[in-house]
Amino acid sequence: MQLDFSILIKYIPMFGSALLVTLKVTFCSLALALVLSIPLSLCKISKVKFLQGFAAFYTSIFRGVPMLVQVFMMYFGIPLVTGLKFTAFSAGTIVFAMNSAAYISESMRGGINAIDRGQYEAAMALGVPYTPMMKDIILPQAIKSVLPSLVNEFIGLLKNTTLIASIGLVDLLRTGQLIQAATYRAFEPFFAIAVFYYLLVMILSYCGKLLERKVNKSDRG
Repeated sequence: MQLDFSILIKYIPMFGSALLVTLKVTFCSLALALVLSIPLSLCKISKVKFLQGFAAFYTSIFRGVPMLVQVFMMYFGIPLVTGLKFTAFSAGTIVFAMNSAAYISESMRGGINAIDRGQYEAAMALGVPYTPMMKDIILPQAIKSVLPSLVNEFIGLLKNTTLIASIGLVDLLRTGQLIQAATYRAFEPFFAIAVFYYLLVMILSYCGKLLERKVNKSDRG
C-alpha cells in the first residue's frame, strides 16, 4: 500500500478541535492536581497518624489500580452506584487529576523534607504561625526544588489523556480512530497524531527548561 497523506487535508479542522480538547483536559487536570497535591503532601508530613494513613492509602490506590480501570469506574461505575453522572470530559479530568495529585504529592513531600530544618526553627522563633510559614516560606522552596519532576508529570499527564478516547471524548487519539474508520487507512492518521504528541512534548520540555533556568537565575540573583 502506498502512503497518501493528502487524505488528511480535509480532516485538518477535526485535528484542530481534537488538539484543543487534549490540551484542555491536560491543563484542567494539572491545575486540579496541583490544588489537591498540596494538602495531600501536608498530610504525608503531618505528625497526625490518621492523616499520614489517609495520604498513604490514597496514593496506594492510584498507584495500584490501572488508570483505564479508574476512568471506566468514574464514567460507568460510580453513576450506577451514586446516581451522579459525569460527562466524558469531567470524568477523565477528575481521574487524571487525582492520579497526578498522588504522584505530585510524593515529589512535594520529598521537596519539603529536603528543606533545612533551621528554616522551620527560625520561623517558629520569630512567631510565624504554621500556615503562613508553609505558604510563604516552605512550599515556594519545595516547588522550586521539584520543578523538573513537575514538568515530567505534566508530560506524562499529556500522554495519559489518550485514555479518555475510551469513553468517547474526541481527543487526538479518538480523531485518529474516526479517520481510520472513514478512510480504512491507519498509518497516516496515527502517524500525524504521533507527530502532534511529539511536538507537544518537545515544546513542554523546552518551556520546562526555560522555567527551570529562570528560577535558578533568580535564586542566584
